[in-house]
Amino acid sequence: MPSKPKYTVPGLSLEDGGKLAATLQDRLNALNDLMLTLKHVHWNVVGPHFIAVHEMIDPHVVEVRDMVDETAERIATLGGVPLGTPGAITEGRTWPDYALGRATTTEHLKALDEVYIGLLDDHRKAQEVAAELDPVTEDMLIGQISTLELFHWFIRAHLENAGGTLDS
Repeated sequence: MPSKPKYTVPGLSLEDGGKLAATLQDRLNALNDLMLTLKHVHWNVVGPHFIAVHEMIDPHVVEVRDMVDETAERIATLGGVPLGTPGAITEGRTWPDYALGRATTTEHLKALDEVYIGLLDDHRKAQEVAAELDPVTEDMLIGQISTLELFHWFIRAHLENAGGTLDS
């Protein structure tokens, strides 16, 4: 967050608006990173289940792109400055870069499973911050969590065996 907001939404203090905007900036970085990672997987997945995974990913890229826009606009509404540049993403990242290039569907899905675990854990922490300060921001995050969890389930369904456990 470059500076403290000069205004925020009615009913919030500048301090709380700034805290929410900073929390959302972290989520904006994570969602931008996820959107790019999903396209990377879409382009680099190979193997017998290629077409299923390739076609499964693109609709989610669109959903995540919408979350990016929604999050950036909420930051601006709170009086913050949403940063969406590549530098902002890498500078603000607290997680490792996606390591796979061209790889099988199973390898990519296992890696995406880990990406979603971390992203959803951090989204829930942001939702807890928002729950204390602003129901509108909390509602936005809850909606995003719901959609992200659904797609995480899609990923895990490909990794699940007939016994109901995830193959390692």
